[in-house]
Amino acid sequence: MFDEVQKILAKQLRIDPSRVQIDSRIQADLGADSLNILQLLMKIEDDYGIVIPDEELADFETVRDVVNYLDSQKKDS
Repeated sequence: MFDEVQKILAKQLRIDPSRVQIDSRIQADLGADSLNILQLLMKIEDDYGIVIPDEELADFETVRDVVNYLDSQKKDS
């Protein structure tokens, strides 16, 4: 799952994928703004057929947070 999130983030932020590490902070370390995060989540929702509630967005600080959330959604389905 990390590899997928890494690819999506790198493409959306136009950065080298190697910069996206599991503990990278999406905004502080990778330079994403709120629009980038929204686009990331929309891409994930489309790719994985899930809906991420708005209240969950505040919990996504690191790449690990996104990966853990997606892993938990896969287990629930």
